[in-house]
Amino acid sequence: MGDETKSNPPEIVFEIQGHVAIITLNRPERFNAITRPMLSDLSRYLIECENDEQVRAVILTGAGRGFCAGLDLLDTKADGIGSEKDLQNRVQLMDLRDCPPMVMHRMDKPLICALNGPAAGYGMDLALLADMRIASRTAKLAALPAKRGVLPESGGAWILPRLLGWARAAEILFRARVLNAQESMELGLVNEVVEPEALMDTALVWAGEIAANAPLAIRATKRMMRLGLDETFETAVDHVYLQLMTLFRTQDYREGVDAFLDKRAPEFQGR
Repeated sequence: MGDETKSNPPEIVFEIQGHVAIITLNRPERFNAITRPMLSDLSRYLIECENDEQVRAVILTGAGRGFCAGLDLLDTKADGIGSEKDLQNRVQLMDLRDCPPMVMHRMDKPLICALNGPAAGYGMDLALLADMRIASRTAKLAALPAKRGVLPESGGAWILPRLLGWARAAEILFRARVLNAQESMELGLVNEVVEPEALMDTALVWAGEIAANAPLAIRATKRMMRLGLDETFETAVDHVYLQLMTLFRTQDYREGVDAFLDKRAPEFQGR
């Protein structure tokens, strides 16, 4: 028999290590520019992580030298995202409930972005929608939509003012700034900057520390943080106490108290 045709590698790689899921954008030859199939796959994997009781933290990263160059412009010139055919298909009903930014925003499980290289446009929005960002020294956040005749379409115009305040966000978006890793950390857009070879090890350490805590408590905390963005203080306090009453009835709460009294590390089960 002749040589068998090799199948193309998956555009997104998904793996689980213990209680940590790793989602890797895997088009390094295109700096992980997003195609339509990747949008569906990314949402599917994120939802799978949210629904899997064994997953307690998620890492999103990219293969090769870039995190994500945004939506694939070559794809848009064909029949892909933003093409005339795509827009005609959307004209009757725009349903974005399960697009990756919406799924990421709704997630209660912690999401770490291991920013391995430049993130532009849609890629920058994906990075900003994560709860934490650990950046390689080679990483950049490129707010380039205004140079492409569009706007930050995937949450960037909503989240950047909340992260930085109006004036800083306006400066970055209106001037189409490109921020290197150090500038991003000084602004508070990334949590830590590390050498490229230390990026995934650092992300795994952080994810492991999160996974060692009570998962129900972590999810409740993230939910209250997210809902609190649009609530009054009084409403937020009421919602927190409702969550607290539920947590008091969990096995994890009893384990946390017992571990404290026994002076040992807790072993949480997520129940």
